[in-house]
Amino acid sequence: MLGNFTYSNPTRLYFGEDALDGLNKELPNYGKNILLTYGGGSVKKSGLYDEIVKILKANGKNIIDLPGVMANPTVEKLYEGCKLAKENNIDLILAVGGGSVCDYSKAVSVSAYCETDPWDKYFLKMEDVDNKIIPVGCVLTMVGTGSEMNGGSVITNHEQKLKIGHVFGDNVFPKFSILNPTYTFTVPQYQMVAGFFDIMSHIMEQYFSNADDNTSDYLAEGLMKSLITSSRIAVKNPKDYEARSNIMWTATWALNTLIAKGKSTDWEVHMIGQSVGAYTNATHGMTLSAVSLAYYRTIMNAGLKKFARFAVNVWGVNPEGKSDAQLADEGLKALEAWMKEIGVVLNLKELGVTTDMYEGIADGTFLLEGGYKKLTREEVIEILKASM
Repeated sequence: MLGNFTYSNPTRLYFGEDALDGLNKELPNYGKNILLTYGGGSVKKSGLYDEIVKILKANGKNIIDLPGVMANPTVEKLYEGCKLAKENNIDLILAVGGGSVCDYSKAVSVSAYCETDPWDKYFLKMEDVDNKIIPVGCVLTMVGTGSEMNGGSVITNHEQKLKIGHVFGDNVFPKFSILNPTYTFTVPQYQMVAGFFDIMSHIMEQYFSNADDNTSDYLAEGLMKSLITSSRIAVKNPKDYEARSNIMWTATWALNTLIAKGKSTDWEVHMIGQSVGAYTNATHGMTLSAVSLAYYRTIMNAGLKKFARFAVNVWGVNPEGKSDAQLADEGLKALEAWMKEIGVVLNLKELGVTTDMYEGIADGTFLLEGGYKKLTREEVIEILKASM
């Protein structure tokens, strides 16, 4: 394990088919004004919205609805939420939906009482929060982002062609999250498998760094193997409770800060994918799947031993008589085969990327250290070309 670290995660989780009962336990801890954030009509069609409203009213809460949170929440939507939250003296933001709604709610929680432009302060300048924070709770209906148990928030500015994530501290983590795997059963197949790859990407971006014998890497390998097994079941039977519950739990632990401890991490795939998203508004997990293979083939030689380990420990590649380079290549081929099997997007063209976007996407890609190799702008463009 490298360096010194502190581990803390303040989010309380309620997991299982009766998880919504946890809402009755949590609501007495907050004032009466609740901002209820959600996306389209799916939470109303499923009946979940009515269930939650009934519980809120039984607890004497005043409900302020904020529907229409999009898959890639915009800065304009952020300003709308801030205005509602401040005008109604909101005591708790309750996010009902997937990672985008959770991300958005955390952005509103830190931005409502920001005295300057929150986009500039928190997403461009990446400053710490020094104003009042509204607590957030989550009722999860789609898995992938891990936003239910971390401080991350991603906001898109279409005018500036930027999609930026800010990882806030413990004080912004959801206070509680409700995880009922059955709520994920009605998610469309395309969104479901995009979430699966988002989970995989989170784990890989923490796994592919460092050369020490790190406990976090063993945890990551176990999470990846569980995801691979359960995803194969879920694409054939999306209502298999055991598979969907395992995936939901894996998604949470993939990005609740645990497996990043004692490591540097490499989030370059997310940086490229988010920049693609700013230009195309494509589904987040698919922007990651479209660029991952080209990215990992670009950095593979710089982290050859870990890529060889990935092949053996995650994919079960037989190492006998093979060099690290051969193993690494077989591991990425196994990853690609699994991606095809579950049905994620493997090229940027399918997401609407055109050659005239390369320069802009590269300009919007933050170049990070922490992985085996720091990219140049020119290498980002080559990855985009290779991903077409």
